[in-house]
Amino acid sequence: MLVVNFKNYKVGKEVLDLVRTIDIYCNKAIVAIPAPYLKEVSKEINIPVFAQAVDLPERGHGTGKIIPEYVLDSGAKGSLLNHSENKLSLQMMKKIAERCNELGLKLIVCVATLKETDRIKKLSPYAIAFEDPKLIATGKSITKNRINSVKKFVDLLKGTDILPLCGAGISTPEDVAQALLLGCKGILVSSVVANSQHPEKFLKEVSGLL
Repeated sequence: MLVVNFKNYKVGKEVLDLVRTIDIYCNKAIVAIPAPYLKEVSKEINIPVFAQAVDLPERGHGTGKIIPEYVLDSGAKGSLLNHSENKLSLQMMKKIAERCNELGLKLIVCVATLKETDRIKKLSPYAIAFEDPKLIATGKSITKNRINSVKKFVDLLKGTDILPLCGAGISTPEDVAQALLLGCKGILVSSVVANSQHPEKFLKEVSGLL
């Protein structure tokens, strides 16, 4: 699969326009979009729509935070969690994972290390995305610069139902092909699609690999 994290690159109509483009050229994608657009996009698009984060596991206190019920009510299918730009404690992730499992929301949990992977897999998320924060948005792909680490990451998830994904610096179809050769079931990207003037070429080429 291809998971596209929009971050905050797009605003308003730009969000829906890009989701439509992704749906046309790569229907094996998941889009993680800003919270204000979850309901609108979920109603119109067939590909899975995810939130970019869940901050709290329950209703009540927490002004400005996103709870799983908001995500569910929007029509989204799940959420990213623990991205390097929005890290959470393991204790908080446990609570969020339990609540999301109860509601039927899928989680793609981002990890930066193998040690973190070993801890997170106990939460039984839908997928774990291995990203080296130092490579994010550098154009230096994790599939070329952390080959052994990606292999070890995939090995850690063998025997589970958790999908292994990788990301950070992935910017070419060759990077995607290498990720699949290393045993990943997909990739997590952002700027190569969400901050591109012409994402169609990358999406078409990647779609042929997935």
